[in-house]
Amino acid sequence: QVQLVESGGGLVQAGGSLTLSCAASGRTFSNYAMGWFRQAPGKEREFVAAITWTGSRTDYTDSVKGRFTISRDNAKNTVYLQMSTLKPDDTAVYYCAAVRGPDQRYFLNPYGFLSKVSNYDYWGQGTQVTVSS
Repeated sequence: QVQLVESGGGLVQAGGSLTLSCAASGRTFSNYAMGWFRQAPGKEREFVAAITWTGSRTDYTDSVKGRFTISRDNAKNTVYLQMSTLKPDDTAVYYCAAVRGPDQRYFLNPYGFLSKVSNYDYWGQGTQVTVSS
């Protein structure tokens, strides 16, 4: 079992920045790829960014490329999402998630595997990010 706790959300003006953190406990953190997802009211949960077990690969959805950066510190069992140039469309509840691996499906299609909600084994409770215009 892995417990994930997000923090760092809040209210920010458009153009501003926030850094989300996700602290993991319970299992060997480096055995898990980590993802950030978000869900706006009335919409499905969507992929934002992911980082592999060793941090050697990162992936982003197109709408956040160049603005968001995912990173991990395996010594601190923490994954981060640095968000800059925030837009009102970024308003959502942000969730971190963990998936055990390496997984054979990852090697067939890395982005496809890391971006799929249903592939993740554990989820945090979410943190609200609100971007005002």
